[in-house]
Amino acid sequence: MIESNILLVMVLFFFMAMLFVISQRFSISYPILLVIGGLAISLIPGMPEVSINPDIVFLIFLPPLLFEAAWYTSWHSFWKYKRSIMIMGFGLVFVTSLAVAYLSVQIIPGFTLALGFLLGGIISPPDAVAATSVLKGVNMPKRGITLLEGESLVNDAASLTVFRLALAVIITGSFEPQEAIVNFFTLAVMGIFVGLVIGHILYFFLRYVAKSSSITTPITLIAPYIMYIVAEHFEWSGVLAVVAGGLFLSFRSKDYMDYHTRIQTREVWDTVGFLLNGFVFILIGLELPIIIAGIEDVSMEWAIKMALCITAIIIVIRIVFIYGAAFIPRMIFKSVRKNESSPGWKLPLVIGWAGMRGVVSLASALAIPLTLSDGTAFPHRNLILFITFVVILITLVVQGLSLPWLIKGIKLEGNSEEIPEEVQIEAIRYRLAREGMKLVEEKYADELRESFTVKAIYTQMKRRLDTSASSIDQESKIRIANEKDLYKRVTQDVINQRRKTLYAMHTEKKYDDALLRELEHNLDLEESRLNRK
Repeated sequence: MIESNILLVMVLFFFMAMLFVISQRFSISYPILLVIGGLAISLIPGMPEVSINPDIVFLIFLPPLLFEAAWYTSWHSFWKYKRSIMIMGFGLVFVTSLAVAYLSVQIIPGFTLALGFLLGGIISPPDAVAATSVLKGVNMPKRGITLLEGESLVNDAASLTVFRLALAVIITGSFEPQEAIVNFFTLAVMGIFVGLVIGHILYFFLRYVAKSSSITTPITLIAPYIMYIVAEHFEWSGVLAVVAGGLFLSFRSKDYMDYHTRIQTREVWDTVGFLLNGFVFILIGLELPIIIAGIEDVSMEWAIKMALCITAIIIVIRIVFIYGAAFIPRMIFKSVRKNESSPGWKLPLVIGWAGMRGVVSLASALAIPLTLSDGTAFPHRNLILFITFVVILITLVVQGLSLPWLIKGIKLEGNSEEIPEEVQIEAIRYRLAREGMKLVEEKYADELRESFTVKAIYTQMKRRLDTSASSIDQESKIRIANEKDLYKRVTQDVINQRRKTLYAMHTEKKYDDALLRELEHNLDLEESRLNRK
């Protein structure tokens, strides 16, 4: 049995790799193709049914995916747009849940308000992985990417809270509004507290004890699980614990990571993130036939109509809400008009259309128990599962495939106040070269006059080119080889100076954190090449 399951997982990983290659070939977002591919694989004759344990999705997949998202989130950008992110992350979830609850009661016979809120909590949070993968290579303003990524960090906690409260009402049969509000804030605040406490403990260990990539990288892998499990043990928000802890460790990573650790950790997390995301999306497609088979008490045609109706309403609500969140505060508060540029009508439309559902909705739906506390079957469980899978499929495939076309069709452009990336990169490189030249002039003044090696390094920086020896002609390489130690010492000092300049730029909040992080990665690679010589 174990061998069969392992073989099935390996086969799915192979299919996942093939589908990813195809998605790259045809420029299609890989989550979309993986869902469609999973559905196609499930229809292969003799293919065993794949049943997902919701505990595995929550415990194995969710913490590292949330941690990775938090790790690569720009804290400065997150804080800059905190108002919009919080309105979208919490307000939109509650509004969507409320609308779905009352709509489902009206159109589904026997559906209670508690079941409606349960369904709303399940299908309300969009999936950031799907949105960002779709938007890669598309001319999307940085502000839009930040809002989508920031929203995904907090809306999972809000939706899971609604889900928990609704599930408790269904099981116990009672609801106390005051108690529900207190529980929500307790879950959120204590979840953040747990994440920050564990984040600080790991930070001090990594900075003062570990000091090795062999330890640091594995700890970043287990950190989200520790945060999630501890918070969930006390029945607080494991999601917010992981998000808070991940943001903190990422923000302070320069204190405990050297170039080798950063390179290794980045490569490991890129691989882990891809495998986990890809596996979840292919499982979504594999599960759909099983859910369809579970629809027995109603006709399939009627169930599809209900699912499409609810899908349409959550899409419309999201677009309307995004426009309201973008313009109502500007109409009411002068400070918002003064501090934030107008998003225009195009950006809210794109953000509203980018509401694709994914892993959290899948896990929440599957976490619905089979029976109530008295042993009776959970009401409308299969229908809720079916509606959830249709919502995921429609929003992911239809909206995902059409989103790039929408952006091109309305000719969405970046905010005029946003500095183009190529301009930022050029400015950053110029400043790095200038600081490196300044270091050489002050610290290696004598060598600059006498040593060919130092002159070569200085000349390269003066031209704002890479300082690696590969860009120097063959004759120069021979001469530099004779002064290898000097070359290495000067180049290492220049790299250190450039890295200090990058850290200073982080605090200035003038350039995008993603660009600074990418250029820091280039310095890490350069230092790695230098130390291999």
